[in-house]
Amino acid sequence: MDKIRKALNKNIITDLMTTLIEKNYNPIYAENLKDAKEIILDLIPFNSTIALGGSVTINELDIINTFRDGEYHLFDRYNQPDWPSTLKCMREGLLADYFLTSTNAISKNGELIQTDSGGNRVASLLWGPENVIVVCGINKLVDTWQDGMLRVKDFVGPLNSKRINHKTPCNISGICEDCQTKQRICNFTSIIKSGKRVGNPITIVIINEEVGY
Repeated sequence: MDKIRKALNKNIITDLMTTLIEKNYNPIYAENLKDAKEIILDLIPFNSTIALGGSVTINELDIINTFRDGEYHLFDRYNQPDWPSTLKCMREGLLADYFLTSTNAISKNGELIQTDSGGNRVASLLWGPENVIVVCGINKLVDTWQDGMLRVKDFVGPLNSKRINHKTPCNISGICEDCQTKQRICNFTSIIKSGKRVGNPITIVIINEEVGY
């Protein structure tokens, strides 16, 4: 991304951060993925228990292997022998010290919009882990929560269905068909209007790059 665009985007992020502070979030600016990773590692003390939401953004941070190195206690949903063990791991992660995830969209009014297939990310954002850290790129900023919903429907849902190979119509067509298939990708949706929650306020690390879906 060129310097001019980065500078303009930084102004947009700065304005959004002012709104997020007013809405009881803890926003943090990151210039790039490398900076975001360092910020997150500074936020999470050694020996903390950590759970993850399924996220392309988190994968692009290249942080998961750091959590596996013994200084942390990771509920490793990606390293389980079978699906029942994965479900058990995600349920146990509701009691983690830190939950690290992304979101599908953030509106100018400070609303976080996210949709899940199974609901573990939505659940953990709202309740459970004492600390929640949300990481997102500049590409996820939208004008309104309605725009965020459209982003999920027209863009994020079909891409994620293709990514994890769910047998849904949007996997093939690339557009939402409001299916009722067993592997429907968009079963649970939340719109968070305040960072205030039981536990500590939601921390949002906003990266001045296009990251994830």
